[in-house]
Amino acid sequence: MCSLESFKIDLKGLDEGVRVLEYHLVDDYFEAIDAPEVRSGDLHVNVSVRKTADLYELEFRTEGTVAVPCDLCLDDMEQRIEAKDRLLVRLGNEYSEEDDVVIVDENEGILDTSWIIYEFIALAIPIKHVHAPGKCNPAMIEALEGLSTDRSSDEESTKPVDPRWSELEKLKTIIKD
Repeated sequence: MCSLESFKIDLKGLDEGVRVLEYHLVDDYFEAIDAPEVRSGDLHVNVSVRKTADLYELEFRTEGTVAVPCDLCLDDMEQRIEAKDRLLVRLGNEYSEEDDVVIVDENEGILDTSWIIYEFIALAIPIKHVHAPGKCNPAMIEALEGLSTDRSSDEESTKPVDPRWSELEKLKTIIKD
């Protein structure tokens, strides 16, 4: 199992300038995070931390693939992810998130980026994820076509209409005229 300790950055221990951290995220990272949206993947994340006098600027570059369920057939599919995100961090009295700035308790001085990285990954996933044409599970597609609204509306048209609805339809045509 992945240790999330390596994602903690000791801000107080950083020298001024830029420091680059690299992470290779695979299935054990997603198991350790234990979040519902993404359960597996293979991603490379570069975190560039730039320290100035009173502010830390973190730049996250994420590239790779995650496994997400297809919206049509529900089978897992690989979704390509490329993202560039930025986060500003300051030291303060207690941990809080204000607008675009995260404030870390200056007594502790440690920023845990494990969940932040996960959130950036989740936000980079497109809303719609569907397999390429012809790659969906054929059995599920067949079942979907069998339950399609087009087919059910054809079957309904052969059933006799309740006479009360017929009378209401007459009212609709009178009101239109």
